[in-house]
Amino acid sequence: MNHYGGKEMAASFRTVRGNTIRIAEDIPEEQYGFKAAPDTRSIGQLLTHIALGPRFQFHIHSHRVDDLTKVDFTQLARQLGAEESRPRTKAEIVAYLKAEGDRFAAFLEGLSDAFLAEPVAMPPGAEPPAKSRLEMLLGPKEHEMHHRGQLMTMERMIGIVPHLTRQMQERMAAQAQAQAAR
Repeated sequence: MNHYGGKEMAASFRTVRGNTIRIAEDIPEEQYGFKAAPDTRSIGQLLTHIALGPRFQFHIHSHRVDDLTKVDFTQLARQLGAEESRPRTKAEIVAYLKAEGDRFAAFLEGLSDAFLAEPVAMPPGAEPPAKSRLEMLLGPKEHEMHHRGQLMTMERMIGIVPHLTRQMQERMAAQAQAQAAR
């Protein structure tokens, strides 16, 4: 039987975060202020937003909240917004991505199947009315993948070929060279 639990979720999240960190490292610091359009986050702001992404789920599940009506979303959003708006250098953002990613992955690794199966009630009127902790804890990876797509577009806009594209091109070139040698 195939099983997806805390250890698998942590490994998958580490892969996603590792690719985000690679993007953060590939972009020159002088481009961290670049915005794809007015009234959007800059590259540096988006990377900081990504670093903070798991905090909401970490808060919910580390406090074993079983009903989202018990969460003060206004206060939580205020705290995260203040942390997100703090100015950081490229080195600080990369270190922040690493530290926050390691913290969340370590948390995921230690979760039992019973804990992941627990239901959490959603706010009134939400569909579905409850979700498992597993389903909710997949959210930070999905959120990061969404924003990583934005970062890869921004890389193209500033003249950088994303590392995943470069790796695929290298594999294809190696295969073509191997076939030509036959």
